[in-house]
Amino acid sequence: MPKQGVSLEKLKEKALILDQPGIDRALTRIAHEIVEKNKGAKALGLIGIQRGGVYLAHRLAGKIKGIEGIEVPVGSLDITMYRDDLATRKSQPIPQTTDIAFDIKEKAIVLVDDVIYTGRTIRAALNSIMDYGRPMRIQLAVLVDRGHRELPIRADFVGKNLPTSSKEKVEVMLAEEGGDEKVVILGE
Repeated sequence: MPKQGVSLEKLKEKALILDQPGIDRALTRIAHEIVEKNKGAKALGLIGIQRGGVYLAHRLAGKIKGIEGIEVPVGSLDITMYRDDLATRKSQPIPQTTDIAFDIKEKAIVLVDDVIYTGRTIRAALNSIMDYGRPMRIQLAVLVDRGHRELPIRADFVGKNLPTSSKEKVEVMLAEEGGDEKVVILGE
């Protein structure tokens, strides 16, 4: 997140971290790690955190199907009302859709997000997911881990560890949102 008072328009692209083939390779590796850690895909469920995490969850499900031949259910989770910064934000986030059309009980749920930073989004997601039942376990897969944790939360599956300055922003751009597919660092 940029410093208070710094708009995203003023930030410029400082470095290309992953291009489209790099994103694809990272997701392929994560899919294999998920299958290995869970001894297959029979009890898996993927839940993407709105927005980028949902696209990545669907891609991971496709890769897992290619590995195991099993269709893994995918859901989407909006954490807007579980955020701990709603009162302090200058602009209020627009709630997205939560759609979990499968029973999470007795499933190994893999929460999927594009970037992990402070850990607060994941904390909100954990609180939200518990409203849908008690899964067997919850794991976390992220495309980019940029450090700077404020809470004791870590990802189980990471595409790219990326040390950053707290003044920088990591932007994940996916084809599903239109435009070039890449991960970049933005800064002043």
